[in-house]
Amino acid sequence: MVLGFVQFGPVFGEKEQNFRVVEKLLTGCKADLIVLPELFATGYAFQSKKEAASLSEVHCEETSLFLKHIAGICNATVVGGFIERENTELYNSAMMVDATGIIGIYRKLHLFNKEKLWFSPGNRVPAVYTVKGVSIGMMICFDWIFPETCRTLALAGAQVIAHPANLVLPWAQQAMITRCLENRVFAVTANRIGREQRGEDDFTFTGQSQVTGVRGEVLALADDNAPCVLMAGIDPKQASDKSVNPYNDLFADRRNNFYSL
Repeated sequence: MVLGFVQFGPVFGEKEQNFRVVEKLLTGCKADLIVLPELFATGYAFQSKKEAASLSEVHCEETSLFLKHIAGICNATVVGGFIERENTELYNSAMMVDATGIIGIYRKLHLFNKEKLWFSPGNRVPAVYTVKGVSIGMMICFDWIFPETCRTLALAGAQVIAHPANLVLPWAQQAMITRCLENRVFAVTANRIGREQRGEDDFTFTGQSQVTGVRGEVLALADDNAPCVLMAGIDPKQASDKSVNPYNDLFADRRNNFYSL
């Protein structure tokens, strides 16, 4: 299976322009799974809930149609972030799409910083979807700091974690090595680059998107400030083996009865 990511710097509020940049970067690329950054079409530094709502979508609008288009030309399943609107609620969400349409949607469980002012926290248990015989789950950005997110997906059978991100803290890429190592899963962290200054907000995004292997090895790593598409081939069956040695198994050795508070 070939996993890939797109890293670039979205222009705030310019969906069509951001779509064009992504499509150009992916020209000629073929993969099984391609992950785009969190909120890749809209930018990040919203100044009000009203502004975020003006860029929001229900399920079958611009972003899903664009991702369906990209999935078709790349022969891939594509995961990308968007602002999901349901009645009066807004969610920081990611959708998984193939050439036939939407496979699934994940709502970010752990909101970061001012996201709490614009978005409602995710209200669904993270799901795992089967794509070309491989089990794939989704999480978004700050979910990385809560090990329960990745563990929940791994316990549900995920072999690959698609991780759209807008990372500004310096630790996430290293932490994803641990997330993969402790769960024996693959992960694709697709981060954005650049600086976004709006109002009092000034964010510098860290880039360094990566594909991480089941033993914590970094299989593909981007620069900290360059747009790119990188890919890595994996054997997803490796994620089904949770053994550390002949005597230890990461999941079988869990002592659930001692974990409850």
